[in-house]
Amino acid sequence: MISSISHVAPAQPAAQPATAQPTSSKPAGQPAPQDTVQISSAAKALSQESMETSAQTAKEASAGDSQAIRLMARHAAAKLTGK
Repeated sequence: MISSISHVAPAQPAAQPATAQPTSSKPAGQPAPQDTVQISSAAKALSQESMETSAQTAKEASAGDSQAIRLMARHAAAKLTGK
């Protein structure tokens, strides 16, 4: 048989010591160290290429840019196959 709970006392907050202060190994006025991120030149180039318009790609391909030529060929093949 299952019986219900008839009386529940409200929870009491734990006592906090009045003199508790956060401890830190750094002085209060010193700023926190900053993280630095290095982005490789390949990642920068890939990011720039992904934001390039089709007109920019066509212009680069006509100027002999092999990467742009491959991209134009890939796009043309995708249009032919319907992908």
